[in-house]
Amino acid sequence: MSSKQIKRRGGFTLVELVLAMVLALIVISSTGIILVDSQRGWHRMYNRIYADVVTDSYVARATFDSVVRKASGENYLLSEAGNWVEVYYYADASSTTLDRYALFYYEYDGQLNVEYGSLDPRQTLDVQTICNNVTNCIFEGSGRSVQMVLTLDDGSQSVTVVTSAVMHN
Repeated sequence: MSSKQIKRRGGFTLVELVLAMVLALIVISSTGIILVDSQRGWHRMYNRIYADVVTDSYVARATFDSVVRKASGENYLLSEAGNWVEVYYYADASSTTLDRYALFYYEYDGQLNVEYGSLDPRQTLDVQTICNNVTNCIFEGSGRSVQMVLTLDDGSQSVTVVTSAVMHN
C-alpha cells in the first residue's frame, strides 16, 4: 500500500497577498498625502511670515518708533487729512535748540517716505522710502504721542500696522 502524502508548502495565498498589497498602498498613500499637505502648509506660513508686506511693516514700525521717540515733545505738525506728520529733534546732544526735522508722508503712488532736514535754514538733507505697497496711511497725534495706522497690500496679502510712539526729548 502506497500512500502519498501531500506536503503543504509554506507561503501566502493569493487573497493574503492582495490584502497585504492593499494595506501597504493605503499606508503609503496616507503618508504621501500627509507629507504633501505639510509641505503646502509650511510653504504658506513661510510666505505669510517673510512676504514683502510683512517685512515692510516691521521696517516701517521700527523707523517710525525710533524717529518719533528721539523727537522733542515741544511741537509737531500734523496735516488736517492725516497723510503727513512732521516732528522736530536735536542734531546732537549738545544742541540747545531744535535744529532738525523728520517728515513722514504717504504718497498715493504706494510709498511711505521720511524726509530728514535742517530747520535753519530749511533744507532737505535726505529722503528715504520706508516701504512700498502702501494702500493707506493715517497719522494722528495726541499730547506728546503720534500714531501711525499703515495698511500694506501686495495683492496676495494685506497687513495693517498700528503703532504709537511718545516723543521723549
